[in-house]
Formats: sequence, C-alpha cells, structure tokens
Amino acid sequence: MEIPYTVEIRPETGLYNGKLGMWFFLASEAMLFGGLFSGYVLLRTGALEWPHGWQHLSVPLATLNTVVLISSSVSMVMSWAQLKLRNLARSRMYLAVTIGLALMFLVVKFFGYREHIALGEVPSRHNFFAIYFALTGLHALHVAAGVVVMAYLLGPGVRMWQTQPERYTNRVETTALYWHFVDFVWIFLFPALYLL
Repeated sequence: MEIPYTVEIRPETGLYNGKLGMWFFLASEAMLFGGLFSGYVLLRTGALEWPHGWQHLSVPLATLNTVVLISSSVSMVMSWAQLKLRNLARSRMYLAVTIGLALMFLVVKFFGYREHIALGEVPSRHNFFAIYFALTGLHALHVAAGVVVMAYLLGPGVRMWQTQPERYTNRVETTALYWHFVDFVWIFLFPALYLL
C-alpha cells in the first residue's frame, strides 16, 4: 500500500506530508521552549537580585558554539541543495560535516557543564543555574536527537536514494527544518543566558 503525499504536494496545504508534520511538530516545540523562556523571564524579573550570565558563563565558548551551530545550518542547507542537484556524494559529505559540527557543539557544552559542576554551580545553588541547565540541557538533547536522525540519513537511510530519491530528499529537507529550529532556539538562548 502506498502512502499518499510522501513526495507529491497536498493540494489543501501546498506541502507534502512530511513537511506538514514537521511544521506541526516544530509548533509544539516552540510552545515548549516558549513556556521555558516565559518561566525564565518571570523568575528573572521577580528576583530582587539576578546574576549576569557573563559573570558566571563562558561567553567565548558560547560564541564559538554559536558560530558552530550557524555553520552547521549552512552545511545542512548545502546537503539538501546537493540532493536537488542529484549529487548524493556531496550531499553526504555536507551531512557528515553537519554531524561533526553538532558533535563539536555537544563536546564544548559537555566541558562547560563539567566546569560548572566542579565549581558547585549547580541547579540547587541558584535559580539562574536551574534555568541555565534546564534550557541548555533541553537544547543539547535536541541537538543529540538531530545527530541521531542525520546519522540514520547518512547511513542506512541513504538506501532510499536508490529507489525513491525524491522521498529521500524530502526526508533530508524535513530534518533540515528541525535543525534550523534547533539553531534558532540557540540564537535566543545565547544572548538571554550569556549576555544579559
């Protein structure tokens, strides 16, 4: 049985099923992070004293991670664009670069967490650290989930290219939408936690 609209665009929405589903998923993710950001704003504005992020967090490392994530978004777009040009080898190369950059982000984050824990800057110390670990930890989980999906597309999932290249291209595109959302969230996290 063939599932309709995996490649073809739905006439009602102008999107194929995977893309429509991803937009719905990203809407729910926006509500999740929006709720957490709202909690952060309420805690910060309601506190008599609130530490500045730059006093406790490494702005240079966070800046490096910002550059890494923005670069990974570019390489993800390049991966999808190469599929549209029917160049699987180059697409896989860019996808591997994206995975490498994502892993670099997670390694930098790991060392940052390790340093904070060693200094006793843990969630129980202050609401600032509770918010920091909650928001950046959830974001890091999303980065790790993206790595898993991209690794699947780079590995066993690539077999779909032989029989259904357009469907494989759609999967890479929907993964790219997710990845851009993850990067977009970091663009808000970076100034809110590190610079204010």
